[in-house]
Amino acid sequence: MSHKSGFVNIIGNPNVGKSTLMNALVGEKISIITKKAQTTRHRIMGIVNGEDFQIVYSDTPGVLKPAYKLQESMMRFVESALEDADVILYITDTFETPNKNQEFLDKIQKLGTPIVLVINKVDLTNQEKVTELVDIWGKMLPSARILPVSALHGFNTEGLITIIKEILPEGPEYFSKETLTDRTMRFFASEIIREKILLHYQKEIPYSVEVEIEEYKEGTKLDSIRAVIYVSRESQKAIVIGHQGKMLKRVGIEARLDLEKFLDKKVFLELFVKVDPEWRDNDNKLKRFGYIQ
Repeated sequence: MSHKSGFVNIIGNPNVGKSTLMNALVGEKISIITKKAQTTRHRIMGIVNGEDFQIVYSDTPGVLKPAYKLQESMMRFVESALEDADVILYITDTFETPNKNQEFLDKIQKLGTPIVLVINKVDLTNQEKVTELVDIWGKMLPSARILPVSALHGFNTEGLITIIKEILPEGPEYFSKETLTDRTMRFFASEIIREKILLHYQKEIPYSVEVEIEEYKEGTKLDSIRAVIYVSRESQKAIVIGHQGKMLKRVGIEARLDLEKFLDKKVFLELFVKVDPEWRDNDNKLKRFGYIQ
């Protein structure tokens, strides 16, 4: 029996639902999800296995024009996903202007990699609008397979998986069949904490924050985690901590509950806040945080 395998890389502009689709396709919450742009900063793999196939999905940061070194690193993750893709899932939605990023669209067409154009969030519009978008995208990306979906509600995701399996080339497994992701528990712990920050703070705070796991001790019934939340300014530190530490406590409680659900065991979580004005533009620090290989 032949075996199919390949890298199916999810790419698109910010806020079109890439992470929601990734989680729906993998069947687990691999990527954090918020309504804020730039929620995803890394390239995160989620692996789906069957007896005769292995699909290695990659969630990637939203395509943008970098303003500082952190964003440059984020765009390098997108570039790497273009380079090794066996299938490109280009995600748009029912609100996005189709020619919003024409230069990038031209680039992926020149690659010659099979493209599946996913129109997400069809639950938020009507059939007439979806049909219009399918026609527009069909003219812009004539080589692409086009599929309307609702990642949030699971509409047409099975159809998308069927198309992906059809396109996948024959090949060996790249990871063991038991592997779900390429990321460690330390990474997921930092992302869960960062998700709570994205959800509970406004303006520049979520984009000025990085979370580092200083210590992670695994136990049979209890994992102990000590994490540092880095911010760019002293004023941001005060906002993250909140009056009498209430905001930081709220983030800690919600992150701990999600971690316990994710790990299926108790978690002891300590959070600290430190100021580092240059972390987003310092190569050594970006390397330490995993943005530069």
